[in-house]
Amino acid sequence: MLQQSLFLLLCTMALQKVMVDSVDVGRLELLASDIVEGFMSGFHRSPFHGFSSEFAEHRIYNPGESTRHIDWRLYAKTDRFYTKKFEDETNLRCHFVLDNSSSMHFPATDKFDINQLNKVGFSILAIASLMRILKRQRDAVGLSVYSDNLEFYAPEKSASKHHQMLLNQLVTVLNSKHQARRTDTYHALHDVAEKCHRRSMIFVFTDMMEPDGELEQLFDALRHLKFNKHEVVLFHTYDKKSELDFSFDDMPRTFVDVETGASIKTYASEIQSNYHNAMQNYFKAIKLKCSQYRMTYVPVDVADNFNAVLTTFLVARQKLK
Repeated sequence: MLQQSLFLLLCTMALQKVMVDSVDVGRLELLASDIVEGFMSGFHRSPFHGFSSEFAEHRIYNPGESTRHIDWRLYAKTDRFYTKKFEDETNLRCHFVLDNSSSMHFPATDKFDINQLNKVGFSILAIASLMRILKRQRDAVGLSVYSDNLEFYAPEKSASKHHQMLLNQLVTVLNSKHQARRTDTYHALHDVAEKCHRRSMIFVFTDMMEPDGELEQLFDALRHLKFNKHEVVLFHTYDKKSELDFSFDDMPRTFVDVETGASIKTYASEIQSNYHNAMQNYFKAIKLKCSQYRMTYVPVDVADNFNAVLTTFLVARQKLK
């Protein structure tokens, strides 16, 4: 029977310590700009025309309201009605929480390729893209990075130098060597909750690969954030092909949990069905818990584009107004 600690079964080759090809802040900003402009081009003829001073955000359309400001292009993408809200300026506080444990560096890679991202690379690009929007809006941004401890914390600020410092930290994580780091989301989120005193949007990027029996503790920490009146969005990052579908060739392999060292020797086909069912049940349990505690849950496959992340952000903004 599969144990939760072995939900993430990685090939032994994933344990190799490799350095991704160097990524600097300029390249990260350029990639983030391309992602945001590609997404926003569906809203405006120019991606940022009037974005900071006129178009403030989207909100859910309520039946009976005027249809004048319905964003029909967003409807085509999401199949839901949203209206554009216009005002001079919005000032929000947003804090990003990034899981930097070993499992987030899967799939293993020896270079940074936007078309073949691992979980931490996807999360960092998503955060950089959201930061670009927030900077344009003059909103305050903070960042926390954790693994088995809180490795980095910066409070929410809107200054350009602060944004640059956060981007430098993201690049440092992206360029760092893969090391054996376990996950301790529970204590990290409690630490963040104690440090964030003003109501903010909290975006958590993690693969939810928690040690046995600690899922409930993780949600206790998330509830701490909700208790402090923060709007919590959980981005559950995963690699669908391997981590959900368990799609490996039918050869004898040794699969190793990169955080605990636990291993199993088997043919992928022998456990694929049970593994897939167990993972689906795990995803459902997380979704149910998020719904129970009124948190936004967004599973994101790192092989997909960033539309789900950016759309979720636009919708979440209006909840703090």
